[in-house]
Amino acid sequence: MNNNILNIFRKKTWIFALLVVFLTANAAIGAEKTIMVSAAISLKDVLTKLAPNFEKKNESLTILFNFAASGPLRAQIEGGAPVDVFISAAAGDVDKLSQQKKIIESSRVNLVANHLVLIVNKKQPPALSNVSDLTKHDIQRIAIGNPATVPAGQYAKDALGYYRLYDQLVGKLILGENVRQVLDYVARGEVDCGFVYATDARIEKAVTVVQDIPDTTHKPIIYPAVVMNSSKDAALAGRFIKFLQEPASTKVFKDYGFEQGK
Repeated sequence: MNNNILNIFRKKTWIFALLVVFLTANAAIGAEKTIMVSAAISLKDVLTKLAPNFEKKNESLTILFNFAASGPLRAQIEGGAPVDVFISAAAGDVDKLSQQKKIIESSRVNLVANHLVLIVNKKQPPALSNVSDLTKHDIQRIAIGNPATVPAGQYAKDALGYYRLYDQLVGKLILGENVRQVLDYVARGEVDCGFVYATDARIEKAVTVVQDIPDTTHKPIIYPAVVMNSSKDAALAGRFIKFLQEPASTKVFKDYGFEQGK
């Protein structure tokens, strides 16, 4: 091989090597990041509305959501589910994870608050105007979330207990897997009434609120947000929680009926 051919070969080899480095670097820069957010299903509409705004601020980022009742979400985390951010509809589920040393304590914030309401189907309104009417004979099916796993169900159970009605009504209760299932039961007319969050009632045109349940009848409905110790990118997960507290995000939460966390 003469020197000219050798020089051309060497030059092409270096060009190829530089091209490989360039492509590799760009692939690394452009590699998509993800964070997994497990959140109470009552937050589904507002979080899916907000997520694209955060993704735009963080190049090549995708936020993955897992929506369900808070109890099952906590159980998934306890079982090793790869979660970066957990947003519960009850402080108790986060407290349990805290006791197990599964959260970054400094990241915990009370993100938003909510209220409990009693709803009926607009087209099939029973003789119902408040909680005391639930004992009437023509009220036979009352939907609530399963108190064992669904915070909205526990709040409803506490409220009925406050009015000394729970034991009388337990035979009428239809338990839902989450608060949105309860909302669907009422919207489809499959039950006489149900207990959901005020924010859920706002998004379903087929239902109407017959009573706002006083906050004094149950524990405060607060949504704590926290970064998990097992997060693969705790800094990014923490920035997402801070983003949810920014004024622009707070306005969106308010538009959906949520109040600022306390």
